[in-house]
Amino acid sequence: MSGFAWGAFAANLGWAALTALGVMVITFAVAVRKGMHRIVDIAWGAAFAAVALATFGASAGEGDLARRALVTALTVVWGLRLAVHIGRRGRGHGEDPRYEDMLGKTSGNRNLYAFRMIYLLQGALVWLVSLPVQAAQYATGSVSVLAWLGTALWAVGIFFEAVGDAQKARFKADPANKGRIMDRGLWRYTRHPNYFGDFCVWWGLFLIACDGGAAPAVVSFVSPLVMSYLLINGSGKRLLERRMSGRPGWAEYASRTSGFFPLPPRG
Repeated sequence: MSGFAWGAFAANLGWAALTALGVMVITFAVAVRKGMHRIVDIAWGAAFAAVALATFGASAGEGDLARRALVTALTVVWGLRLAVHIGRRGRGHGEDPRYEDMLGKTSGNRNLYAFRMIYLLQGALVWLVSLPVQAAQYATGSVSVLAWLGTALWAVGIFFEAVGDAQKARFKADPANKGRIMDRGLWRYTRHPNYFGDFCVWWGLFLIACDGGAAPAVVSFVSPLVMSYLLINGSGKRLLERRMSGRPGWAEYASRTSGFFPLPPRG
């Protein structure tokens, strides 16, 4: 595992943690002032972008410049696109039902509970999931085909996320679709094109880290696994489908549409 700046990477782990925490603390202050914790969803993508930029600065003179620039740019594009999309989607809406349910169960200070259970947790997850982005920037050796395969997988992910989000936004903007299940475009092939897109993005970034050798692969392999779990069995697909299960038309839609990976509709 030579060619990897272990000491510099270890120091970077601390800087990345402080960056993620800083984004969450600032977001918490804004959320308390506005009385709405759904703002933290905007900070999720923004925090990844901030960690990537902080790591790019901290890794100056350590890793391969092309790989550093590539993994930073891809992460920033993904993170800011997601932050802008969530910000637009939530404009004019009240508190997210997920947070209302969670905070309604506490008998103590709701804001302090939210800081511990939402902001600190999400900051820790940003730090953990972003390990491929951090590790890739400390690997030497020129960019090879594995990095470009990772970039291609990232591009597939961004396509599914951005197109799926845009298709659903147009669908919901039409009053004629009120109460109906979105089953058009990419949503014909998977019930969650946006989550599948996230899945591809983070496995693509992991491949770029693997392009830097065994060391960045070893220190970051847990990250895409954690993100995959969150998307499929955590706060993504599982939680959303639990809320959707009672909607008219959902059972029929779910019976003919793949739950995650895009496949031709059944029947």
